[in-house]
Amino acid sequence: MRRLPPLRSLEAFVRIAKLGSAKAAASELSLSPPALSRRVKALEDFMGKPLFDRKAQAMVLNADGQALLIAIEPALDAMADAVDELAGQGGEYRLRLGVLPLFGSQRLIPKLPELRKLFPKLHIDVDTSAHAENLLGDVVDAAIIIADQVDPRLYAVRLDRNNVYAIASETAAREQSLKKPADLKNQTVLVHSDMPLIFDAWRVAVGEPKLKPAAIDHIDSGPLMLEAAANGLGVAIMHGSHFSDAKDPRLVRLFDLEVESPYSYWFVCRPRALKQRAVRIFHDWLLKSGV
Repeated sequence: MRRLPPLRSLEAFVRIAKLGSAKAAASELSLSPPALSRRVKALEDFMGKPLFDRKAQAMVLNADGQALLIAIEPALDAMADAVDELAGQGGEYRLRLGVLPLFGSQRLIPKLPELRKLFPKLHIDVDTSAHAENLLGDVVDAAIIIADQVDPRLYAVRLDRNNVYAIASETAAREQSLKKPADLKNQTVLVHSDMPLIFDAWRVAVGEPKLKPAAIDHIDSGPLMLEAAANGLGVAIMHGSHFSDAKDPRLVRLFDLEVESPYSYWFVCRPRALKQRAVRIFHDWLLKSGV
């Protein structure tokens, strides 16, 4: 049998190639950075050539690395599919799903009992990492992401359309007399790190394109944004569905204005993943359930 490079080295190579960061890849693989580096070096020694251009904190595939990724990715996918298929025969089958925490807690988890009744052998491993679309095929099989647009190479279904609300604590709204959008000039505005365009879209739509708040703070967690707003740390500019689903009496919606969001929730996966039974079952249920 022909000699092959260690599978762990190939796994490390693919993970860095997808994430573009050795630090992020090490975290995903639960490895120390030196251990990850040793795996990559073992593959490069096996190949007899470097596979990455190393730039500060980033690792970018060079031409040889890109050629290797294109060559081995289908084979690794086929091997993973074969293992999943054999593991699921006559027993449980498992979906690795990327989900943002706020969507998961407010919309998905409350609905999952009905899916469990329909398919008791389907089990779901949940990963709440940001940018789960970059983990498809490696860490997760499918993901529910929030985005203004989706990579056209992915299979994608839009799950909703949203309006943008300005959300504040009831106390702050009352004591600081926040009656109109221009009143935010003295406020800290809270924006989700993955939705950087949302405040610009909102202030243009409400007729205040030059509105400059006292500060803009970015938070990469929807639940933390709501909690920060409830504690008077700022005004959250975020989807109205999150405000409605939270049912938090400490929070109020400011201004009776309808603003369409540039962002939507999407179900995404690589096209070939729809051949996997677990992905197909979840996809079909998700679209029918109205989650």
